[in-house]
Amino acid sequence: MACCSLIRVFLLLFTLSDSLVKICSLGVGINYGQIADNLPSPPRVATLLGSLNITRVKLYDADPNVLLAFSNTNVDFIVGLGNENLQNMADPVKAQNWIEQKVVPHLPRINSILVGNEVFISNDTQLRASLLPAMQAVYRALADLGLEKQVTVTTAHSLNILALSFPPSAGVFKEDLAQYIRPLINFHAEIKSPFLINAYPYFAYKGNPIEVPLEYVLFQQNQGTTDANTNLHYDNMLYAQIDAVYAAIKAMGHTDIEVRVSETGWPSKGDADELGATPENAGIYNGNLLQRIAEKQGTPAKPSTPIDIHVFALFNENLKPGPASERNYGLYYPDGSPVYNIGLQGSLSGGPGGSPTSPASTPTKNVSVVSGSNKHALSVFCFLVCFMACLIFGL
Repeated sequence: MACCSLIRVFLLLFTLSDSLVKICSLGVGINYGQIADNLPSPPRVATLLGSLNITRVKLYDADPNVLLAFSNTNVDFIVGLGNENLQNMADPVKAQNWIEQKVVPHLPRINSILVGNEVFISNDTQLRASLLPAMQAVYRALADLGLEKQVTVTTAHSLNILALSFPPSAGVFKEDLAQYIRPLINFHAEIKSPFLINAYPYFAYKGNPIEVPLEYVLFQQNQGTTDANTNLHYDNMLYAQIDAVYAAIKAMGHTDIEVRVSETGWPSKGDADELGATPENAGIYNGNLLQRIAEKQGTPAKPSTPIDIHVFALFNENLKPGPASERNYGLYYPDGSPVYNIGLQGSLSGGPGGSPTSPASTPTKNVSVVSGSNKHALSVFCFLVCFMACLIFGL
């Protein structure tokens, strides 16, 4: 009977261990911005992300110090090629030199190159015209090295490139951008790379808090809205924004391109006129978002395609220009303490902020950081303890 009791204990521990595995299966990425003068060193950041089991990071450059600090980790990177470099990258020789100097030494850590960021919201027509040639040159340079299947080439867009986003099925790009976007989309389809968007429901709420329900943008319980053209129901704005981009791409003749979210987040602090920028709202938004990622949800228009998201951002960045909200999108302060609690446990080892952050919970469910391999080890250990007890004591 005692042996049966011990086995029951093992089964209980096995069941509990399964509940520990959350964030490692999320597939969530993080944006690691560095517009600040008080951030921890890259090796300490690597420690933090390792404790969080986050394995997908997007940089806005190809900083070798960061990439070297993560060389012995399992983190995969999207690296950025800044807008200021686009005109030079149209030169095949310069593109290949950049690939050989910035990317090749850090393979296989790098799996994607972000050529430019939000280029089309600039009024610089020369910059707009440089985007596609730069992407093509970078892709050709990768192909010449046999890396085109290992490293994807893409760019990220502001949602401001849409002329219409509601209802989602009526999504369409701005007419004056069509001459740039149409060939760009054709190139995406040709090389099978995703179309990235930076989507912030916060901006919609901030701009019109009377007509945009806070619950709708925070993934909370709400009546939602129904697209009269498709009869699809939306219970949150982010999914509606993603599907509006899918519709805009379809209007240009393509249904073979995946839309991914390269940035989304919520500020924990803002200026007096930045309604909704609070730690509470930021925690609710990101916590509920993580839960939906963990559930591998798709949007109403693409239910079988789990949303692919990089949250913005890892740290608050004190040197970013603009309103106060721009400096307060981080999940963490530079000392490694959480800005608010969404269930991520992590720590920076050594120096300021070296103590672990306290365990926290999301507004809806806990997210732990025990990996699948650790869960398996725990299960095996529990079983062996029970089995040996039965043998030793003759139970």
